[in-house]
Order: sequence, then structure tokens, then C-alpha cells
Amino acid sequence: MTWQLMLWSAAVCTVAAVVFVLHRVGRPPGGAPRPRPGRRRNGPVDPLATLALQVRLSELATELRRIESDPRLFARAHHYLAVQGAYDALLREACRLTGLAVEDAPLRAGLRARDEERFREELELSERGWSW
Repeated sequence: MTWQLMLWSAAVCTVAAVVFVLHRVGRPPGGAPRPRPGRRRNGPVDPLATLALQVRLSELATELRRIESDPRLFARAHHYLAVQGAYDALLREACRLTGLAVEDAPLRAGLRARDEERFREELELSERGWSW
């Protein structure tokens, strides 16, 4: 009888632990639910995140100008397209941060954003006070 009681209590504890772990899946250690992808935050945008994004955009724009001005750079077109892809991705991230509508087609290797779309995103961000 004692061994049956021990087996039963072990089974109950195991089930309770499994339920607890499955209930905690998808939550960070702090206990607050993790934000779901595709949902926008309702709170204010962090100004430091905005500044960091502007600094990264500025660095990539400077890198694009450096690549354009150096005719002796090895694999110049490859470097230019790689930096331009990163620049386009950061522009999209900045637009999402400010709530602007962007094309949600994922950027992949060899694909670029259209020049008209890039220009529109830059103008919209400039209208909202962004500078880089």
C-alpha cells in the first residue's frame, strides 16, 4: 500500500510540473507575456532605440558614399549591394517604428527595394524629423 501511495504522489507531482512548464512556455522569466509577432506596441517609442537606428542608418549611408567614391575597391558592386540591402532593411525597420506603411516582402540575397520605395521611405522619415 505504501509503494502505491508513493507511485501515485510521484505521478501527481509529475503532471503538476508538466502543466506548470507548459503554462510558462512563451513567457519571459519576469512573468509578463511575450509580445506576439505582428502586433504593434501601443506605448511610446523608446528615444534611445530611435537614436540607435538613426546612427546605424548614418553609418550605412556613409559606407555607401565611400564605396561609390572608391573606384579601386575590390568587388565594389558586391559591397555596394550588400550595404544597400542592409540600408533598405534598416529603413523598413525605422518605418515600422514610426508607424509608416511599408512593403512587407522580405529582403533576400540578390533582391533590393525599388528606388522609388526607398525614396518614399526616406522622405516620410525626414518629414517626421528623422535625420541621418
